[in-house]
Amino acid sequence: MSATPSNSVDLEANPAAANSIAEFQWRGITVTVKDMKTKKPINILEGVTGSARPGEMVALMGPSGSGKTTLLNALARRPAAASAQVSGDLLIDGREFDSKFLKSISTYVEQEDALIGSLTVRETIEFAARLSPASTGTGRAARVSELIRAFGLEKQEHAIVGTPVQKGISGGQKRRVSVASQLITRPKILFLDEPTSGLDSTAAYEVMSCIRNVAMAENILVVCSIHQPSTATFGLFSHLVLMSGGKLVYSGVRSEAVQYFANQGVPVPDLTNPAEHFLDVCNTDFNNTDAGVERLERLVSAWNSEPLSTKEPKSEATRLTSTDSSHRSSLRKTLVLLHRLWLKSYRDVLAYWLRVAMYLGLAFMMGTVWLRLDSSQKNIQPFINAIFFSGAFMSFMAVAYIPAFLEDYSSFQKERHNGLYGPTSFLLSNFLIGIPFIFLNTLLFSIITVFLVNFRHDATSFWKYVMWLFLDLLAAESLVVLISCIFPIFVASLAITAFANGLWMSVGGFLVPQSVLNVFWYYTFYWIDYQRYVFQGMMFNEFEHREYKCPRSATGEGYQCMYASPLQDEGRIAGSGVLTAMGYGRKREGMWIGILIAIIAGLRLLAWVTLKLKKH
Repeated sequence: MSATPSNSVDLEANPAAANSIAEFQWRGITVTVKDMKTKKPINILEGVTGSARPGEMVALMGPSGSGKTTLLNALARRPAAASAQVSGDLLIDGREFDSKFLKSISTYVEQEDALIGSLTVRETIEFAARLSPASTGTGRAARVSELIRAFGLEKQEHAIVGTPVQKGISGGQKRRVSVASQLITRPKILFLDEPTSGLDSTAAYEVMSCIRNVAMAENILVVCSIHQPSTATFGLFSHLVLMSGGKLVYSGVRSEAVQYFANQGVPVPDLTNPAEHFLDVCNTDFNNTDAGVERLERLVSAWNSEPLSTKEPKSEATRLTSTDSSHRSSLRKTLVLLHRLWLKSYRDVLAYWLRVAMYLGLAFMMGTVWLRLDSSQKNIQPFINAIFFSGAFMSFMAVAYIPAFLEDYSSFQKERHNGLYGPTSFLLSNFLIGIPFIFLNTLLFSIITVFLVNFRHDATSFWKYVMWLFLDLLAAESLVVLISCIFPIFVASLAITAFANGLWMSVGGFLVPQSVLNVFWYYTFYWIDYQRYVFQGMMFNEFEHREYKCPRSATGEGYQCMYASPLQDEGRIAGSGVLTAMGYGRKREGMWIGILIAIIAGLRLLAWVTLKLKKH
């Protein structure tokens, strides 16, 4: 079944139409990996050949494990599989091309919708336009409106996409937004990985119908992996590539497939969805009888014996390379990302405001547990404990940042693959947007705890307390960013970050003094423990200029002071005596601040290196 386009697309001044490609060909695509047990090479894709032209929609189909996603990734010059070797030819208009050229004329839509839930539909597409090197200010707004109209999103353009606590648009609408935001650059080739996954048949048809309409209007070549489409959705495709076990069963015009299979002795039964019939024929997982296996082998053999015009020798013309020089500066893209993150930050309850409430709750809990401690010596240890708790648990609770960062990371991965920006802009904008919220958290926490616990609250002491907690939380969130970049899986990031914070608490010099700590931990993690420097700085801030009262001895002669100090004969303990007893005899505040800043910068730099090394 074919649908009549219901949404027209304005093609005025369409640069894609003026510089379109004629044909995209793939010849003998083979993907080889090593068998996990035998270590011998095996082909998970073998000799796949085909072609497509602008305005056509190619469906890559096959049962699970047939190789359709592997082929899609190979055609898009993405990693086809882990440690895989890809051979064969990819040609545009008979000429070879490099990955950079393909990226400049194509876009790839992932199976999962990596969207920022707190943005509206229009904002999502607008930010994609602002990040695109091919989008200019004059035509940007018109292009955004054009895509919103083409994908039937006019009624939802000011609705938010949706977050776990804020209902947004439907799954089918999200998929349309995801595709529309990728078409902002007017690509010549659109790769789609399972665009109908998780959608009902009606929503799937709506998504693919919109894509078909835009592809025909803008002369875009669409290559799409799809699993078991409905009859109506299947009818939207112009071409079919059908695979089984990594081998071709059919590759050609979709409307001719029914007759071809009838000629091979496997006609489509009446009132049966052709797509379902083709998948059943290719599936031996549940139809592994001798007859079923023999039939499939015969179909594979029959197709591969067909004479194909694509076996002509490739052109010796010049290799196609990208000459695009319109990439925007990292600073410009950083500012765009900063704007997007700002909207997310103040709208998304889970991103920052839940954490603000969490730190406020922690502050009230701490303030009421260590409530209004006076300056008697019995409260010296509770004061020390309160200082340790405030620094250690402020940094420990930074794990709450992981979900928000992973959402941003998913968007980054998608947009980076499509050439919009790199790790520098992503990490810099992420760092800058976090600073005001981290400062707000530390300020609110400090206002409550300083006065409830009765820490020193003159102006200098108060702002130093804020400074130490700010650096502490900034370092903790930097650690979250690094670990989440290395292990971008929520459970893994949470477990490793929690373990690291437990380690910092253990070797920071409070639970186990430096003089007792064994040499392994002392020479490895003790010196890079940011919590250690925060604790030392906060100890000097509290005890350096404070005195504590000692009780008189039982005989009434003299005083019983827990810590030795020059004021002992007067029945007082100088705070400096407490610091000396704990091994903090020398104040190096400037050095500690410098080390903390270096740790923060080092963690962020390691995150940048991690993303640089993760090219795919």
